[in-house]
Amino acid sequence: MQFNEIKFVEAVPIESYGPNFFRIAGKIIGGSVLIHGKGARTWRGVEDPQAVLDLRDQIDFVIFGTGKVMTAVPSVFRSTLEMAGIGVEPMITPSACRTYNVLVSEGRRVAAALLPL
Repeated sequence: MQFNEIKFVEAVPIESYGPNFFRIAGKIIGGSVLIHGKGARTWRGVEDPQAVLDLRDQIDFVIFGTGKVMTAVPSVFRSTLEMAGIGVEPMITPSACRTYNVLVSEGRRVAAALLPL
């Protein structure tokens, strides 16, 4: 098996995560986080779809990290984003972090809205 190091030329990757935190670009962000290719910030969760909508010109879809357990995306959050043309892909937060990193390394226009573990 051959391993290849992922290069993040124009993207900010998720470096690590743990109970109630994410480390992004050397900075610890507590609680929920919204990350895209150019940066990251705290996020108020599904009650804050506007934060994701503000990225609509920069992303095609958002990966929704549901925490430790896979749950459905709340319907109001999903429909608000989809009406703006932003697709939503739910997965548990660890998988969401890995998937986000792979996609931004490929130059994809994606964001991750992550609930903490």
